[in-house]
Amino acid sequence: MYLPQSYLVAVLFMFITMLCWGSWANAAKLDNKWRFELFYWDYSLGVLLTSLLFALTLGLFGESGQPFVENIFQADYLMIGKALLGGVIFNIANILLVAAISIAGMSVAFPIGIGIALVAGTLLSYLVTPKGNLSILVIGVLFILLAVIFDAVAYKKKAKFEKIVTHPPKKGIIISIISGILMSLFYPLVADSMQGHLSLTPYSAIFFFAVGLFVSNWLINYIFMKNPISGPKLTIRDYFQGSTRQHLIGILGGFIWCVGMSFNVIAATNAGPAIAYAFGQGATLIAAIWGVFVWREFAHAKKVYLLLLFMFISYLIGLLFIGFARMA
Repeated sequence: MYLPQSYLVAVLFMFITMLCWGSWANAAKLDNKWRFELFYWDYSLGVLLTSLLFALTLGLFGESGQPFVENIFQADYLMIGKALLGGVIFNIANILLVAAISIAGMSVAFPIGIGIALVAGTLLSYLVTPKGNLSILVIGVLFILLAVIFDAVAYKKKAKFEKIVTHPPKKGIIISIISGILMSLFYPLVADSMQGHLSLTPYSAIFFFAVGLFVSNWLINYIFMKNPISGPKLTIRDYFQGSTRQHLIGILGGFIWCVGMSFNVIAATNAGPAIAYAFGQGATLIAAIWGVFVWREFAHAKKVYLLLLFMFISYLIGLLFIGFARMA
């Protein structure tokens, strides 16, 4: 299998993660008539297919470690279970985050959910493999967290300028906290499945993670279809009434996200899981760029541009600290 031999290549892979994790949700915006619950079926399929694509290409060729097929038959069941559980937990956390945003709004749900996931997920990942300078890494994480807060304040002011009065219910805040806690657990589990005797390779870990996500989606997403946060209930028939374009959009979203996840886990073998995960959370910066320059979300709230500038600066400083944490 292929693994990066230099930290520079690992940084490039982490940057690709940032681009992918910050861009995949754009696929859901390409058709506003296609509900997120329906989009998510194809998204989960896209993640699974992409994990296989990586496993059967880069996972089979190269001079590092076991090839994909050999590894999945020799790996310990406990390691496989960790990767599967990581996929299940991520799936629940991701859907809950979307639900929390629907209830409490971006300015409340996002900083709570992503903030908890960023801080706790990075620290837990460092405990799995303590690679890099912890002090520098923590400084970088704090700057990223500051950027998330600037982003949230900008969204709140945007809603005020657009005269959208929101009173986030307690339920939305609670769901945000639960989502953040769960989101902080999935990556350390995947990273831990690659440690020790009879462990998984990055390609095997991503594959079993994707299997956990895909299989659990049959229950989790079905529950949300029957108990939607907004809009009428959905049935499986609604999914099959979608057009080919709508299904392909969902698969595209899963493909983009899983490309980011795959490159991140591969990069973690060189950079360490804590640095890789924290760097990948710079995805919020990419998402903000899409929102500002492509979707024009702040076109009628230009007074928040200073906040957005502070957000961009905080992200860049945070990413620099995280990047140098491996070299210190």
